[in-house]
Order: sequence, then structure tokens, then C-alpha cells
Amino acid sequence: MANKDYTIKQEQVARFAKAMGHPARIAILQFLAKREDCCFGCIHEELPIAKATVSQHLKELKEAGLIQGEVEPPKVKYCINRENWKLAKELFCEFFNDCVCKKEC
Repeated sequence: MANKDYTIKQEQVARFAKAMGHPARIAILQFLAKREDCCFGCIHEELPIAKATVSQHLKELKEAGLIQGEVEPPKVKYCINRENWKLAKELFCEFFNDCVCKKEC
């Protein structure tokens, strides 16, 4: 099979999808999407998982660009990265619209 380069859009959709590929991360995104910003402690209280696990999920979401964090000692506040949130919505809509089955499988 020939080596094929993926488009920037394909790579971005895959990056967002991978970051969203865990129910805890979806819960975090839903929680943050309803707020202007939120500190780590409030996010941790919302989820039935260990602090270290919450931190790892926040790290994954931040690396994908879906959230951003700001250090306000002694706390870190997180929020949705609105620019990338809009981009993700556009890319997923485009992806799902382009992938319409022409006939029943």
C-alpha cells in the first residue's frame, strides 16, 4: 500500500476525536462548556475519579487544543478554547456531511 499523506483537516479531526475518545473527557467538556471558567477542584468534584486521572484527562484535552488553562496561584482555571471549539464543530459537521451513505449497507 502506498504511503498517503493525510490532509490537515483529517489530522485535526482525528486529534479532536482522539481527545474526546473517553467518557470522562466528554463530561469535562460538557461541564466546562456551561461555564466561563472553572478551577481544577470544581472539575474534580464533578467526576467520580481520582485527581491524578482528572489531571491526565485535562492534559489530553489541553494538548488537543479543546481547553485552555490559566495559572492563578494557587489554582489553575480551565475553560473551553472557544476558537478551537468552533473549529472542531465545523470540522465534525463537514466530516459527517461528507460521509453520507449513498445507499443502505
